[in-house]
Amino acid sequence: MAISNPTVLRALRCALRYVESRKNLAGCACGLVGVVLTLTGAAGVLWPLVVAGLYAAGALIAPPERPSAPEFPEPADQLDALRADLVTLRGYLAEVELPPAARGRLTELDALVAALLEPGWVSDPEHVRVLARAVRQDIPESVDAYLRTRWWTRVVPGGESPERHLERQLEALRTEAAAIAAALQDAEALRQQTHTRYLEERGH
Repeated sequence: MAISNPTVLRALRCALRYVESRKNLAGCACGLVGVVLTLTGAAGVLWPLVVAGLYAAGALIAPPERPSAPEFPEPADQLDALRADLVTLRGYLAEVELPPAARGRLTELDALVAALLEPGWVSDPEHVRVLARAVRQDIPESVDAYLRTRWWTRVVPGGESPERHLERQLEALRTEAAAIAAALQDAEALRQQTHTRYLEERGH
């Protein structure tokens, strides 16, 4: 019955962790030296103190335990999930009715995002975050807000055009994605220029 007590279980887990810890292992190693000294007669009558002292010294000098660092998904793993979410988003967008101008902007945005999500391009965590936010939040929210507002506009005409708001939102998202594409283009251009200089200088 006592083993089921949470306090006893915690104490057992702590004891087990200490048995497996670096401090205990180092202390045991040093204590073993004390046992050897005792067997050879070098420790004399004070051998218990010698063994205990060496164990304590080993436990003190041993490096402290440190928890393992958390493992987070790599950008490539996040992009795999993001590509699947883009497919889901496309299925949703194919079913909604949008004005031609907004549909055209959405097509441009979709093509740009899909190109950026191709393997081997985006690796910067900030770029991944921006694309994930666009696919999973901004685009569906913009379209859903348009559909809801458009319904009310049909019932109660007047007010600012929801079509224009949707176009502006999609254009802002396209600008964000284009900035990522421009950054990648600049990085590739710099890489090419650096390689050109390296080859030219190597030839001299």
